[in-house]
Amino acid sequence: MAPGTARADARVVTTELAEPPERTAPPRDTTGDRHRLTVTGGLAALSLDAMASVAYGPEAIVLVLAVAGGAGLGFTLPVTIAIAVLLVVLTFSYRQVIAAFPEGGGAYGVAKARLGRHAGLVAAASLVLDYLLNVAVSVAAGVAALTSAFPELLPYTVWLCLGVLALITAINLRGIAHSARSFMPPTALYVGAIMLVIVVGMFRDAPAAAPPAAQGTVQTVGVLLLLKAFANGCAALTGVEAIANAVPSFRAPRVKRAQRTELALGGLLGVMLIGIAVLIGKFQIHPQDGTTVLAQVTQASLGDGIGFYLVQITTMVLLALAANTSFGGLPVLARLLAADNYLPHVFALRADRQVHRYGVLVLAVLSAAILVISGGRMNALVPLFAIGVFVGFTLAQAGMVVHWWTRGRGRRLYLNGFGALLTAIATVVTTATKFTEGGWLIVVALPLLVWCFLRVRRAYEGMGRELGLGAVPQAPAAGDKPVVVVPVQTVSTMSREAISAAMSMGSEVMAVRVVYGDEEGAEFYREWDAWHPDVALTMIYSPHRDLGGPIAEFIEERYPGRRVVVLIGEVEPGPAWQRVLRNNRGTVIDRAVRRRTSAVVCRLSYRLGRPVASTPA
Repeated sequence: MAPGTARADARVVTTELAEPPERTAPPRDTTGDRHRLTVTGGLAALSLDAMASVAYGPEAIVLVLAVAGGAGLGFTLPVTIAIAVLLVVLTFSYRQVIAAFPEGGGAYGVAKARLGRHAGLVAAASLVLDYLLNVAVSVAAGVAALTSAFPELLPYTVWLCLGVLALITAINLRGIAHSARSFMPPTALYVGAIMLVIVVGMFRDAPAAAPPAAQGTVQTVGVLLLLKAFANGCAALTGVEAIANAVPSFRAPRVKRAQRTELALGGLLGVMLIGIAVLIGKFQIHPQDGTTVLAQVTQASLGDGIGFYLVQITTMVLLALAANTSFGGLPVLARLLAADNYLPHVFALRADRQVHRYGVLVLAVLSAAILVISGGRMNALVPLFAIGVFVGFTLAQAGMVVHWWTRGRGRRLYLNGFGALLTAIATVVTTATKFTEGGWLIVVALPLLVWCFLRVRRAYEGMGRELGLGAVPQAPAAGDKPVVVVPVQTVSTMSREAISAAMSMGSEVMAVRVVYGDEEGAEFYREWDAWHPDVALTMIYSPHRDLGGPIAEFIEERYPGRRVVVLIGEVEPGPAWQRVLRNNRGTVIDRAVRRRTSAVVCRLSYRLGRPVASTPA
């Protein structure tokens, strides 16, 4: 960049410090908060997963209890109340997590601080898997609702899934606050529709009780069946942790806003779950092929009119948009892992509008791969969905037990201990019952992901040792100026600019030209001699028409032990579309020199269409 053309938001100041600089307070961020979340925005951006689970959580309970006939279905409300109790415990626990770990990370932050590094990595791995599967399941569920209403779209399931995913990704790349504003209307409409179903259903007359013969074969309702129903229904709790993971995404005061959002989510979700469970019992709802439990409850409450279709449409939309919870939580978690050297540091970069762009894009790409592999089939993904999140729940609760134990807070300790027990039971039961249905993939993926985290950390530690991070290095020494090697292709203004830059960098400049035959070499030498730039030229003959390799070999043989800088000049066309016309000579040379030598590579871009500064004669 030419002098005087620096960007307004970037300043470079070079000074010679005679004494340590005076410490000043960092400037307060007055513009970033508008790209962060309010309480209402947090519900829209981070709670769609949990709220949308009302569509499949009660159904998961009914599907299990229906095995025991009418006697089993009678336990729908008690099982839902047990889940609601766990929801209360989790809600207040994560409010405490938000206060204790305001930097975000949820289960990862708690487990790392209170249970050790490896427990923290297990929690992080479980959250990563849960976020990935949440995107795939939510998008597939929304598209499944669409194809159920319009069967002619069924052959295009995968393309529809990818289209919905692309839309959500594009919205999130504009910022989490923008995504919250976009999703507020459908979220409010969905919550209002479900509440309408519950309120109207409470005052609707229930049908006459069915005779015993119509209730099917009554089996003994055992504890194992109730535990399985409880574990299945706990899928409705996925997403409760997302707010604690994304505390830095809220406006100041971040902790207070995040806590209020968590409390609002717990209250809304609990009311909706219990309300739907009451109506399931009141209207004697049982599983039916081709019709969801929520659809049956809505029909019994509102009839077949416009209200029924409103609930179905809003449910379909919210299921598809529930993937946004992952886009709000995973990039923040990835940033924390990158800050701890467990993921590439690129995940810690934040673009304008507070967007962790690389986290968003990687989540989208991996989710798209899952959707393509599964063919967009929701039933192929649901068995994998809840296992990971319960592992995170359990570790978060256990970590908070240790947290309160060290502080002597007995009442809070018992609350988290009870939650840890419940979530541990749900984890074991869910894993055991879904192991053969694909749950074994999660059992394998969790330790594999932890291993990947540790490998990244070891790589960064190795780099740190070689760079001497944490130690005071020796004083910089000027030493001899480096040899500057300039690969040239033609006698042109580009070559002139590259050699001029090289002459300002070192006292010894060597131009090199790779030629593929005597005639080509003789022709270039005549042009060079006519130009006569007062710089030494070496022509390297390459009979195999290789470009980068001969230059690397020349540097190794000609300058062993010397400090060498390779300056590669490249043309950058003005119009963006013309950039596809560039060759890849610079990239080829760069790759070969970096791989085979210790030379420093510098790439000089010559922008066409801009005036070149004149040099005095």
